[in-house]
Amino acid sequence: MHKPFILSVLFTNGEFMKTYIEVYVSADGEKGSVITQKLTEMGLETSFGEHDFEYKWKNNVTLPEVLRFVDNIQTKLKGTGAILKFATIR
Repeated sequence: MHKPFILSVLFTNGEFMKTYIEVYVSADGEKGSVITQKLTEMGLETSFGEHDFEYKWKNNVTLPEVLRFVDNIQTKLKGTGAILKFATIR
């Protein structure tokens, strides 16, 4: 069974780019605390509000760089049952 994957790239004025991630956990999957630990180990920060996590880029990045980052997150969370929604804002 394929899990949904959503990626959007938004362009706005700002000092640096950010990638926001929303995480949906499965009752049959890994605990939210374990998923949080895995993502914070990758440099993401927890966030309250509309998004669960955010990653602050040090400079403007290209779509292939964002996709590599997303691929790394998917690899790190493989087998957890997490469903992810990404939005990168420039």
